[in-house]
Amino acid sequence: MKIGFIVNDIETEKAEYTTNRLALAAKEMGHEAWYMGIGDFAYEPDGSLSTKARAGHAKTYRSLERHLADVQKPDVEQLIGMDEFDVVMLRNDPADDAETDPWRNNAGVAFGQLIASSGVLVVNDPTSLANALSKAYFQHFPEIVRPRTLISRDEDMIEEFITDLGGKAVLKPLQGSGGAGVFLVDRKEAPNLKQIIEAISRDGYVVAQEYLPEAAKGDVRMFVMNGEPLVVDGEHAAFRRTPSTKDIRSNMSAGGKAEKVKVTDDMLQMVEVVRPKLVADGMFLVGLDIV
Repeated sequence: MKIGFIVNDIETEKAEYTTNRLALAAKEMGHEAWYMGIGDFAYEPDGSLSTKARAGHAKTYRSLERHLADVQKPDVEQLIGMDEFDVVMLRNDPADDAETDPWRNNAGVAFGQLIASSGVLVVNDPTSLANALSKAYFQHFPEIVRPRTLISRDEDMIEEFITDLGGKAVLKPLQGSGGAGVFLVDRKEAPNLKQIIEAISRDGYVVAQEYLPEAAKGDVRMFVMNGEPLVVDGEHAAFRRTPSTKDIRSNMSAGGKAEKVKVTDDMLQMVEVVRPKLVADGMFLVGLDIV
């Protein structure tokens, strides 16, 4: 198969990113793995779609670093019609461009939809992926898998909600990912609550959630493919993300560390709860964070 991987920008990709691991694994299985950036597409006057794309052309690679270095060579860039691809995977992270290049988010969704309408399989579904960029998307899932949540810009309402939770809560922006702008507030930090709310609400809505004490141990990232837990060689594709400091965030981009984890029946049951909506929304490859 000819597989396309859409990233923010080929030049800013890193060897350890999941996309590079997917691309190299695909290549080792005999597929073509092409990279394209959000700014590399063209909708041509005849209605066709094309992209500037790059791929590593060596038969084998000894490391992820060598593979990506080959992909990033400017002389390997080619102009390819999108109809040549069998599958296109949307792997760009809108949070990376939110401040510097906000146009990339809209462009990724728009071209993802155009590519899908041309008959090419696009995963995840670009329309559903656009909805999932907001943390409000999670509120569509059954209550049993969600912490108590308030989404508002009203300072009094947020403070009252935190009081109802016993004075301890997690505050974060409605948009964004990677643990950016996340605060744990408790009675000790009450004098700073107003400033925290103002800082987050300056750019939009505030998400206030109950704090789960178990989160201090990190969370479990479990990979789900087409609604089913991904199993490789008899083992579930999952790992525990643990904070490297006293920081409450276990996101890898915020310094979290990956550890081996045993997947429990409770975790698998949570996947069953969210599976119907993931499948219905065309969310083919998903990482679920479980506390």
